Amino acid sequence: MKNFVRFAAVLFWALAVGAAKTAFAAGATEAQMVVHVDQPGPVIHREVYGQFAEQLGRGIDEGIWVGVDSPIPNIRGYRKDVVEALKAIHVPVVRWPGGCYADEYHWRDGIGPRAQRPVRPNQSWGGEDRNVFGTHEFMDFAELIGAETYIGMNVGSGSAREMADWLEYVTANGKSSLALERKANGRDKPWKLDYVGVGNEAWGCGGHMRPTYYADLYRQFATFVRSSSGTALSRVASGANADDVAWTEGVLSVAAELIDVYSVHYYTLPSGEWKHKGSATAFGEADWIATLRNALRMDAIINMHAAILDKYDPAKRIVLAVDEWGTWYDSEPGQSPLYQQNSLRDALTAAVTLNIFHAHADRVRLANIAQMVNVLQSMILTEREKMMLTPTYHVFDLYKVFQDAASLPFELQAPDYALGAVKVPGLHASAARDASGGVQIALVNLNPNQAAELKLQLKGFAPKQVSGRLLTAAEITSVNTFDKGGTVRPSTYSGASLQSQGTVRATLPAKSVVVLDLK
Repeated sequence: MKNFVRFAAVLFWALAVGAAKTAFAAGATEAQMVVHVDQPGPVIHREVYGQFAEQLGRGIDEGIWVGVDSPIPNIRGYRKDVVEALKAIHVPVVRWPGGCYADEYHWRDGIGPRAQRPVRPNQSWGGEDRNVFGTHEFMDFAELIGAETYIGMNVGSGSAREMADWLEYVTANGKSSLALERKANGRDKPWKLDYVGVGNEAWGCGGHMRPTYYADLYRQFATFVRSSSGTALSRVASGANADDVAWTEGVLSVAAELIDVYSVHYYTLPSGEWKHKGSATAFGEADWIATLRNALRMDAIINMHAAILDKYDPAKRIVLAVDEWGTWYDSEPGQSPLYQQNSLRDALTAAVTLNIFHAHADRVRLANIAQMVNVLQSMILTEREKMMLTPTYHVFDLYKVFQDAASLPFELQAPDYALGAVKVPGLHASAARDASGGVQIALVNLNPNQAAELKLQLKGFAPKQVSGRLLTAAEITSVNTFDKGGTVRPSTYSGASLQSQGTVRATLPAKSVVVLDLK
């Protein structure tokens, strides 16, 4: 029976992709794109593909960490399947332990023998934290998957002294008491710490502060962000919620010279209302287009805050980090906190958001999707011994070719996609050139009903071959499941062809993500 179900799932997926390919010409819209390969722009920093793992629900416990004695295959307690999947998409940086939880977390609770660590209530998200995943486990996990580290410090209920001690514990290479304590706990050499978050959402769960008060507090804490081994630490200021430019103005006007990274948080809600956000799986076309419209607001939000950053930092020294972003739906009954399914809609939301980050590569050089496993717009979902890659994971896999590539300017003309009074671009795109000289182009067809015929012109580049990968599915609500496997997964794309020198024709199926590779 299991083999039949697996065969049926594969057959359904193949028929869905095949149907999309054969329906290209029927009712397709016409579009044109000109890419200026001879005018490379800022580098797309790989850190915009960062991840976020907060101490809540099953995001870490069961999702990343199962313990060394678990029957689930693991590497020193870390789920082997999850580790391998994360390594495959080249995760560049991981943010931990929060989120809201960072401002109630005390680092000493998470060191020493695991059986002796205190159990604390999770005041932010409910339940209890057994503290089995602490400093050693996080830093070793980051090393295991090859990622940089971003630790959020406790400003809301902690102190500058507590933060300084934690930094010394992590980075000291001498014979200080904290360095010797770390060594006694099993880590001889200091770890490499990259980003230090000075509080989180100080305007809300991090202390309900006013911007000028937080700015003064930030100046105090930032003074003591030091690495005992002499390596550089990037100080991240707790920035605005969505379009709150007054917060940005208030913080930057007081503390800009001490800020290395300024964070902004923005979540995509189908309804735009926190009390009734919308369902992750039970939705129609009106919810589809509303979600994409709200995701596209990211561009305007970045522009708002970038304009204020330009005022105080015209040299663009300060990084604008969108270190919490993604879709957020109503909670699913019977599931752990903030667990949600992940559909084709989430894949397109991720794709257009990453395209927007690419377009702002001069200022947006760090981002962290919320979150990595079993929480919000996850890369991976787990259920006991089972593990599933989400549609969002597959977008990150398709887009990993953009990491550290040079962004390319382009013009795109395509009909809008409209439903009632709501209108969004029919196509959304990004282009870049990698270190080997190849050109990558991401193309997102937001229209769930019509394919698009694209004429692509490449200025200053005449490709000799074109290949690609495609992500689509039969329905806008298509999801991957533990039982039926990968309904939404990438396939080889064969809808593009070389025409005259520097010209490519591509047929983009409805509701799809295509990444072209031109050499």
